[in-house]
Amino acid sequence: MAAPVVFDHGVQRRRRARARALGVETFLIDRAAEDLAERLSTVNRQFGVAADLFTPTASGVETLKQSGKAQTILAVSAADLGAGVSVPAIIAPEEMLPLREGSLDLAVSLLALQSVNDLPGLLVQIRRALKPDGLLLAALLGGDTLTELRQAFAETEIEMEGGISPRVAPFADV
Repeated sequence: MAAPVVFDHGVQRRRRARARALGVETFLIDRAAEDLAERLSTVNRQFGVAADLFTPTASGVETLKQSGKAQTILAVSAADLGAGVSVPAIIAPEEMLPLREGSLDLAVSLLALQSVNDLPGLLVQIRRALKPDGLLLAALLGGDTLTELRQAFAETEIEMEGGISPRVAPFADV
């Protein structure tokens, strides 16, 4: 059974491009990058090949570079991140990870996985790409994120329209 299509990736790419052109605010992804740096600092190990998976800015790549934990770093992205990425980059659809089995020692992803239509399928692909002792560090919106916003939309729409429609994307539970 195919995963339901919840997210239109073409629309998402256009919105990210528009945000970059307008001068995107990066405080949330910067915070996720700080958390990644802190978590990497506690890992007592060096990694051969590390990949940043679909992070919408160069934050993941830059954090990996600054950590000094990986010999080789690459970026897998759904769109060209531009001049901000100074490592080899692979452009691929959000639902497909074009990496060989057992090719990664470390995979990171910052605020990207919550907008994948088939998250379990992508996690399986990431697991396959990781070596047996590989590590995945990811930050994504999940669980009860934006609960108050969801409730406010629901109450308002019920009051004004007599019904309810989903206005906030579904999030994965921990």
